[in-house]
Amino acid sequence: MHRPLVITDDHALLDDLVRIAAAAGAQLDVAHLPAHARPYWNLAPLVAIGADQADAVAATAPPPRDQVLLVTRTPDDHDTWRKCVTAGAQAVITLPNDERHLVDRFADAMEPEPRSGPVLCVLGGRGGVGASVLSACLALHASGSAHLRTLLVDADPLGGGIDALLGHEEASGARWGDLVAREGRISSSALQKALPAFGDLAILSFHRGDGAPIPAQAMRSVLDAGQRGFDLVVVDLPRHFDPAALEALSRAKTTLLVAAADVRGILSAAQVLDQACKHTTDLRTILRPGIVDTDTATTSLGIPYAGILPDQPRLTATLNRGELPKLGPRTALGTLCTALLHDLLPT
Repeated sequence: MHRPLVITDDHALLDDLVRIAAAAGAQLDVAHLPAHARPYWNLAPLVAIGADQADAVAATAPPPRDQVLLVTRTPDDHDTWRKCVTAGAQAVITLPNDERHLVDRFADAMEPEPRSGPVLCVLGGRGGVGASVLSACLALHASGSAHLRTLLVDADPLGGGIDALLGHEEASGARWGDLVAREGRISSSALQKALPAFGDLAILSFHRGDGAPIPAQAMRSVLDAGQRGFDLVVVDLPRHFDPAALEALSRAKTTLLVAAADVRGILSAAQVLDQACKHTTDLRTILRPGIVDTDTATTSLGIPYAGILPDQPRLTATLNRGELPKLGPRTALGTLCTALLHDLLPT
């Protein structure tokens, strides 16, 4: 991948630009004179021209292109916009006021082709109903049989770790605590490199013993990066909504509520649903078999029915051995995951 190009002979400005680019995870190609920039002009994903070199750039008449910025450290210079136009820039960046915006522009320039993956949230109507199992199986099936680059996000600090559910708790890579410590935007490529990954599946969970809540801004940054870099983002939500869970709900294309089809299960799921529907729109129910029939259960909850999560007596033992569940087309779980992905994802 080509690097952003900076054209300036102002060493103080260059120091600022190198620092800002580093905050975006980017390295720069630097030309102190416009003549030195010619080999990079058409290849760079973004060009930042220092105000000191704007007229010199204009004199060389470079071919028109987009993603050209004029960067200045003197906001009161009335000649700035003339320089912007003559140099072929589309915008003026004034430091330090626009520093945050420039970090985002550098980060955008370093992103691969965006994927615009939808966010799918999974929520339990009560504890132990199988929401985390469904989250994990959907992510496994999407990244395996469906060949989708998938991000599985554990949003429950007290849930025991979805990486442990999949037998990958010892895998090396970043956890929530590592990402929370980093402020600002996360690039999708950096996120993919940092997380434990298994084929096309990347997992974001918690360090053992880390039960600290996730800040909403951290969840926002992760989901932004996830949507840019993955085909699908699956979020396993806690039942008690903290700011991070609300952030995920507000971004969800669809939220699946897993409810046990018995009296207490439906009552509990209805209470969770009452809170969830305030923050998201497309809610659908997945039922666990019980004494309440499907029609009565779905009518009681008042949201569309999306399928049955069957009881599988051997599933718990399989997961406790660190083995992955079978999700083939002839298995009940595999059939459910195939149907859900077909219904919920754009074709």
